[in-house]
Amino acid sequence: MIIHPRAKINLGLNIVEKRPDGYHNLETVFYPINIHDTLEVEPSDQLNLHLSGVALEGDPNQNLVVRAWQLLKKDYDIPPVSIRLNKAIPSQAGLGGGSSDGAFMLRLLNKMFQLGISDKELRMKAASLGADCPFFITDTPAYAEGIGEILSPLSLDLSQYHLLIIKPPVAVSTREAFAHITPHHTGIKCKDIVKQDIRTWREQLTNDFEESIFPQYPRLKEIKQQLYQQGALYAAMSGSGSSLFGFFKEKPEIIDAWKDCFYFCSRS
Repeated sequence: MIIHPRAKINLGLNIVEKRPDGYHNLETVFYPINIHDTLEVEPSDQLNLHLSGVALEGDPNQNLVVRAWQLLKKDYDIPPVSIRLNKAIPSQAGLGGGSSDGAFMLRLLNKMFQLGISDKELRMKAASLGADCPFFITDTPAYAEGIGEILSPLSLDLSQYHLLIIKPPVAVSTREAFAHITPHHTGIKCKDIVKQDIRTWREQLTNDFEESIFPQYPRLKEIKQQLYQQGALYAAMSGSGSSLFGFFKEKPEIIDAWKDCFYFCSRS
């Protein structure tokens, strides 16, 4: 079976408080986008993973698609599988590529072996793989609270705009991103801001990570400014970075300053 795990962007991201367990509660809007990996799975004599496409660091045995199979194997009599994962979503980009792979793997195995697991149960299992994973079980716009696992459906359609993603050759770790964050509660929640005209977002919708990440990586701030100079109605960093995105009324041009970057442009 083949499935295509999609990426996401964060429309606003506010870190509201630090929890007793050391994690942070946040508020954000997850919006799925059309960059996707390709995940192919078939029964096999032994569990194995073949990676291609964008290079990944780390132990392949800790990849979330492997961990997703291991998670279901604990409760269900599923056979070993051969996994082929072609990566197109860049890593350490704030686009949720790894989380999407893990969640879509749960979805695929559930369908492939007719396990009958409900979406609610899959989201609970996905949460043990990572905070962003539950969102990708339903893969539709959602408002997220807690560490990202408390989801509320959100009616939001941005398909009339062109979406441009710029990912420079800069890697920002999640640990690094949180190191300089000062949690605070916001006035208007991002779920309410995104219901307004997109032209109001620039002044009201914020990603708190920009305040701590931009001073360390000035190029990310420069790219955001360039997106606005190119005519973006709204531009921001996604998640903890290091990708930037902009929504445009007309299809934007790719400027020379982005030639060394990964970039993607389509109707959102």
